[in-house]
Amino acid sequence: MCKKPIRYAETIKVVYDRERWNLLKKLREKALKIMKALEEQHIYAIVHGSIARGDVNKKSDIDIFIPNPPASLIIETALERANFKPTRRLIIQATPSYAIKAYIELDEQTSISFPLCKLRKIEREFYKFGGEIDLEKLKAGIRVPGVDKRLMLIEPTEYGHIESSIIGRESEIAKILSLSLDIVLDRVRALLRRDEIGRTGVFLKRELAPDEGFEAVLNDLAKENPAVRRRLRLYGF
Repeated sequence: MCKKPIRYAETIKVVYDRERWNLLKKLREKALKIMKALEEQHIYAIVHGSIARGDVNKKSDIDIFIPNPPASLIIETALERANFKPTRRLIIQATPSYAIKAYIELDEQTSISFPLCKLRKIEREFYKFGGEIDLEKLKAGIRVPGVDKRLMLIEPTEYGHIESSIIGRESEIAKILSLSLDIVLDRVRALLRRDEIGRTGVFLKRELAPDEGFEAVLNDLAKENPAVRRRLRLYGF
């Protein structure tokens, strides 16, 4: 079930038990192995969301993102050398105007994604909005503040975290997270709209066959789809 935005809430102190701390450690260790494999091939990556903030649960995903990717073959080779085998590879575009991304799923819980076109500022800030850390911060055990899908600001503490609604505090949240106000307003609008009308699906989702490459498939999609072609023309690498 999708988490619903919380429109009005007081500040809540959440204390983690041993089970939750152990789960966070386990998920971070898995993310660390993947990011080390990428780093060995000089590929900079971040992990974002609850693993970066610390507020994990049994359903938490490991979402790794490569903001400035090399050719997809280099990424896939780095994962293969570390014995990470994909279960699925996909090209996804959420809306006709949104960035086109590649997804490499290692299992139901773990994925590596990267853009197949240049990201707009607001698209790059999406990851910082939810909280992101790189390999060095992950090694150091650092947790960072970010906003979850309930539109709650999660602020890490030594005992767990403090959470509070961001609705009506958009300017304040932008300053706390060192982001533009645009991304905060955009995410509030998007998640409140999703709460009202439900998920609307994605504009484009194409699973790749084992012998297909991301760039070749994207080129074919651009020939067939004017919206894909237009996005690449406006924000190509």
